[in-house]
Amino acid sequence: MPLPFVLVGAAVALAGVGTKKGYDGYQDKSEANSILERSKRRYEKSSAQLEEDDTLTHEKLEELGQLQLNIGQDFNEFQTIAEELISKLSKATNSDIKIDIPKYQRKRIDKLSIGSVAYASKIAGGAAGGAAAAYAVYGGVMALGAASTGTSIAALSGAAAYNATMAAIGGGSLAAGGLGMAGGAAILGGVVAAPVLAVAGWAFASHAEEALSDAKKTRREVSEFVEKAETSCAYLKETREYVIKVTNSLEYIRSVFSVYLDDLKLVERLMSRGQTDILDKEEYIIQMVENGYAVAAILTDIITTPLFKVKQQAGEPILNEDGIPEFEIDSNGVKKLNKDKITEVIGDANNDIEKFKNVA
Repeated sequence: MPLPFVLVGAAVALAGVGTKKGYDGYQDKSEANSILERSKRRYEKSSAQLEEDDTLTHEKLEELGQLQLNIGQDFNEFQTIAEELISKLSKATNSDIKIDIPKYQRKRIDKLSIGSVAYASKIAGGAAGGAAAAYAVYGGVMALGAASTGTSIAALSGAAAYNATMAAIGGGSLAAGGLGMAGGAAILGGVVAAPVLAVAGWAFASHAEEALSDAKKTRREVSEFVEKAETSCAYLKETREYVIKVTNSLEYIRSVFSVYLDDLKLVERLMSRGQTDILDKEEYIIQMVENGYAVAAILTDIITTPLFKVKQQAGEPILNEDGIPEFEIDSNGVKKLNKDKITEVIGDANNDIEKFKNVA
């Protein structure tokens, strides 16, 4: 028996709805696929750029840290030779020869020298990956920080100095709730503070409407990631620019210091061969030593100027419970670059070095 006309019409209408829903579902799935594909490309491009900037910044920090450590070791060698020569001069002339260099400058040079030699001796064998970069970030820790015992890090020696420094870089000793020595090697993760995408994968639901909703949610999350990544990339690029400024200045001034160090080495070699007549050039040797220390003081000023701003109160650094300076954080949660101070110190250093360059 044929269906009543009304029922036939209803069946046709339902078939039309089904077709429409099927088409809409196909459209939703297609749009979801398209959104996800575009989002994935955006994410991968942005993520790759962030990773590249992160790697480049880490490499520049490694270079700077290694340079600073090398300079500290130069200081140690210079001091050893200078003290020996001055001692021999004093005996030869039967007088107490004094070097004209301010005590506070000599103390700062000593601290940097002692700390860097102890630190470098440990990382030379690959004891901590990324430790040179960490040293570049926390170069002032050696001069300003204190070990968990309250003893100045610079007053320690050998393994004790290295352990205390790495603990300080890691945010304090493990007992004090910090990251300890292991944290020192991985501190750059806190310097970069790169955002992480909160997407649990690129798959979407089987239902078309839900798939489209998920895809749009992913698009929003990717957009947020791209925005944060661009901010991080700009921060990393600016950090590299200042790291390069510091590196270039240190290399230039170190080349002047190296002339004084090489001259002292030459005098030492001549004396070891029995040419004691070199001691007759007392005034020349004293001037060489004093100028070398003066240039070392200029290098120390640059190295101990933090790359990032240190929190202060009444003009004094704010220290945590381990005696380590705390850094200022900007609205993005990253350390504020110490732009003005770095520019000032480098400018002063480049001006001051001119009078020593001509006589080196």
